[in-house]
This record gives sequence, structure tokens and C-alpha cells, in this order.
Amino acid sequence: MSENEISRIVYEAGYMVHKALGPGLLESAYEECLFYEISQNGLFVEKQKPMPLTYRNVKLDVGYRLDILVERKFVVEIKSVEELHDVHLAQILTYLRLSNCKLGMLINFNTSQFKHGVKRVINGQL
Repeated sequence: MSENEISRIVYEAGYMVHKALGPGLLESAYEECLFYEISQNGLFVEKQKPMPLTYRNVKLDVGYRLDILVERKFVVEIKSVEELHDVHLAQILTYLRLSNCKLGMLINFNTSQFKHGVKRVINGQL
């Protein structure tokens, strides 16, 4: 399955979660529900996936965790904040780079309309 197909499935799953729950909950609630919805599509989904960091040829376990990793090639970063900032975009770009994934999605569930809280992010492009 291509990253674009996964992106469509994740978007639709996120929309379903947002429609059912609305804004105002903690990120962890959205993460659990989104994990469930994506899994229902038969995809391999990992949540809180540890992300090691290599620094000067030393592999460090520094506690970075991807919110959701789909099919080992699509990163989903979940937020529930007043508004997204550049640091949130930098975070998912870093996760994409460290995981060697090409595509990801930054989703802020704390919006009145789901489409206003979604950013599709391509590795290497700001």
C-alpha cells in the first residue's frame, strides 16, 4: 500500500474520531481511538513507537516516541492544542527524518472542523 493510500485512510479515520468525540480531550484519548480506527482497515499500526537517536555513531535511547506509525512507513503525530506552531511541524519533520519515512500527518484534534487541524507533511520539506 502506498503512502498516499495510507494518508487517505488516516485522514478518514481521524475525521471519524473527531466527528464522534469533538475537540477538548487529551491527546491520549484521540490516539487510542485513532489507533483503533486505523487498525480496523487491516493495516499494521504501532502506537508510542520508540524512536532511537544516533549521535556521533552512538545509538541513544532518548525516549522519543512516535504517536502512531502505520505500515512502518507513515508517521502520525497527534496534538490537542489551541493552535499548531512551527515547533509541532519541526517535531514531525524530525520524526520523519529519523524513521526514514517519506510522508506523515500532523493532526490537531482541538479544532471545530477536523480539516482545519490536519497537515500532510513530506519528509525534507518545510
